[in-house]
Amino acid sequence: MSAIRGARERARIEVTAAIKNEARKQLAAEGAAKLSLRAVARELGMASSALYRYFPSRDELLTALIVDAYDSVGESAEAAHRAARAAAAPHVTRWTAVAHAVRDWALAHPHEYALIYGSPVPGYSAPQTTIGPASRVGLVLIAVVGEAYRTDGLALPPLVGELRAEAERMVAEFAPDLPPEVAAPLIAAWSQLFGLISFEIFGQFNRVVEAREIFFREAVTELARTLGLLGP
Repeated sequence: MSAIRGARERARIEVTAAIKNEARKQLAAEGAAKLSLRAVARELGMASSALYRYFPSRDELLTALIVDAYDSVGESAEAAHRAARAAAAPHVTRWTAVAHAVRDWALAHPHEYALIYGSPVPGYSAPQTTIGPASRVGLVLIAVVGEAYRTDGLALPPLVGELRAEAERMVAEFAPDLPPEVAAPLIAAWSQLFGLISFEIFGQFNRVVEAREIFFREAVTELARTLGLLGP
C-alpha cells in the first residue's frame, strides 16, 4: 500500500508541476488577469473537472504561483546573503549582493516578477499564506542591516521627532533589535530597490538609462549609504 501511495503522491506532484508550468506560460502570453483554468486544462489535454481536483479555482492557482515566485526570489536573496556573509564581505557588499540577486532573478523571471510586484490582479485577493513568502526578501535586507548595527553601528541622522512614534511602531513590528532611527531609511531603501528593478522590468528606463548594470550598482550603493552600511 505504501508503494501505491508513494506512486500516487509522485504523480500528483508531477501533474501539479505541469499545471503550474502551463499557467506560467499563460502569464507570459496573456497576463495574470486572463489566466484560465479551462485554457490550462485544454493545453495539457486534461478535462477541466480533473484539473479542479488540483486547483479548485483560478485564485488558488494564482496563489500557488505567487507563493512559488516569492519563494524563488526569496531563495535567491538568501543565497546571496549567505555567500557574502561566509566570505566575511563588508556590509555594503552584502547589501549590494542581495540587491543584485533580486535584480538578476527579476530579469530572468519578468512575468513572475510582474505577478508579485506589478499591478494587482482584478478580482484577486491574496490570502494570509502569501505573507510569509512575501516577507523573505525584506527579512534578508533587515538581516544585513542588523549585522552592521551589531558589529559596527549605523551612521544615521537623528530621528525627526514627529516620525518617532511611527518609527518605533515599525521596528517593534518587523525589526525589534534595531533602533527606531533605521526604520524610515530602511523602508525607503527597500521601496527604492524595487522601484529601480520595476522601472527596468517594465520599460521605464528605455531611452533613458542604457548602462543599466552600472547604474543599478551605483544606485544600490547609494541606498547603502543612506543606511550607514559603508563600514566593514
